[in-house]
Amino acid sequence: MTQGTRSTPRKKALSAQVADTLRARIEQGEYAPGDKLPTEPVLVQQFGHSRTVIREAIAALRADRLLESRQGSGVFVLPAPESAELLTRLIPAPEKISDMIEELELRIGVEVEAAGLAALRRSPAQEAEIQHQLDRFEQLMQQGELTDEADFQFHMAIAAATNNARFRLFLEHIGRRVIPRVKLRSITGGVNLPSRDHTILTEHTAIAVAIFAGDAEAARESMRTHLQIGLQRYRSMAHKVGAQDPGKSARGVEKQ
Repeated sequence: MTQGTRSTPRKKALSAQVADTLRARIEQGEYAPGDKLPTEPVLVQQFGHSRTVIREAIAALRADRLLESRQGSGVFVLPAPESAELLTRLIPAPEKISDMIEELELRIGVEVEAAGLAALRRSPAQEAEIQHQLDRFEQLMQQGELTDEADFQFHMAIAAATNNARFRLFLEHIGRRVIPRVKLRSITGGVNLPSRDHTILTEHTAIAVAIFAGDAEAARESMRTHLQIGLQRYRSMAHKVGAQDPGKSARGVEKQ
């Protein structure tokens, strides 16, 4: 038996030990959901093992859905399944326009601050992702295709640029349910709103320009304006549906 063959079981044992230690730290709350794990060099120093051992341990925890690697950002702790279920119970799927309005009010409280933090903390790679989603939105708009996913990913890119994973986790849960316009027809029974794609692109551009300039206050104000315009449209729709049928429980909403 060669030296290389003898070393393999030991390497696996070491990586398992590291994985067990990190798992325990996660379960004990030392690393909470959304927290960024220490960098690989820091973990190498902490555990006194090679990069290969650390990488194998991280890979094992990713396979167990305890960790998530994000390109250019690092490795983050994922929420436990029961935590995601609890969030779903606390913020149930919307069934009426009034539900959508309440969710958008909540998003305003979160995303306005996210835009400000993104202006202060964004990396060049994160700037590039925001610009990519802005360009993608414009391209889809010019081609006459649906822009919903590009809209959502633009907001997700800003949340990621806060470098606080909790913003991204929150928006990932609630944001996708608010933006898609396709829900509008199915829930309101055919009521729809004219496309705002050109206006939305202008609003998104203002947000991005402020973030790229590092102007936190301008970024917050641009995001607030963008989301409040959407909120006003939803309220107008609720009034319209209610006027058409006062006894009807208005359902649905389009993207902001």
